[in-house]
Amino acid sequence: MRYYIGAEARLRRTVEDVAMSVFQAWNYEEVITPSVDYYDLFEQGMGQREAQRGFRFTDNDGRLLALRPDVTSSVARMAATLLSERPRPLRFCYAAPVFRQQTQSHAEWRRENTQLGCELIGTGGKPANLEVLRLAAEILSRLNLQSRYCITINNVEIFNGVAASLSLEEQAREQLRRLIDTRETAELQRFLKNYDKPEARAFAQPAQLTGKRNVIQAARSAITNARSLVALDSLEELWTEIESRGFENSFEIDLGDVSSLNYYTGLSLKIFVHGAGASVGRGGRYDGLTGSFGRAEPAVGFVLNLDALTEVLGRSMGQER
Repeated sequence: MRYYIGAEARLRRTVEDVAMSVFQAWNYEEVITPSVDYYDLFEQGMGQREAQRGFRFTDNDGRLLALRPDVTSSVARMAATLLSERPRPLRFCYAAPVFRQQTQSHAEWRRENTQLGCELIGTGGKPANLEVLRLAAEILSRLNLQSRYCITINNVEIFNGVAASLSLEEQAREQLRRLIDTRETAELQRFLKNYDKPEARAFAQPAQLTGKRNVIQAARSAITNARSLVALDSLEELWTEIESRGFENSFEIDLGDVSSLNYYTGLSLKIFVHGAGASVGRGGRYDGLTGSFGRAEPAVGFVLNLDALTEVLGRSMGQER
């Protein structure tokens, strides 16, 4: 739990105002979702494992409710139901607290965080992906973090294709995902020795999974399955667009970002700022989410952690004094 007083509270408001002004300049419409909603909504949207991190309780009628652990699920339901007839694409933005039970750690301990986020629903492909990346970069630049942030990008279908080609069952797939995500090189290599296929080499060297265009070139030397190759092509096209706009110094490719594969369906991204103990934002493409509430349609978005950004900027301002 956290209190904000005086200058820190004002800084927090400034960060929120900057983000919302950028969203609105890109024609994103502000939306406010309920702080308390039916638990089923979040289980359908986030999946059972993530939804169970929410704070759950019952009302007087015995219905299971939850403090909002996620805004994207609520926006997806709104798009699929209340706004099902509105012309696409839909562009929404928000500044909203979310509540999640956290295991205590130095990097991530808050049970209440405010998310500054946006959702682009009803359009797919490279232009939509690039739009949300440019939005994130513009907000961070407007906060004077130009030389201090890095946005990493991946396509979850690269891992999914490799896992399928190795015929991994669910337990083995989750084990491989954990080993890649935690970069446990020795244990990862022992695991992959059990699979005599070229694809097994794709994630064998975690240090080679992060970088610029060279990461894609290295992956192509090991990956042969069609599903992963299509995803690599898509990622390379997006990287080419990033380079053409001169943004490559602020972006990296990270094929080892596999921590949220069940949620995303293509592009995934994480946002880092020097001085923060963990990522200050994440997002990606989630084309299957609205289908949980009605018609499935393409969607992409991201969230920034207002509290983490305020903390980093506050320390910077203190050092400058």
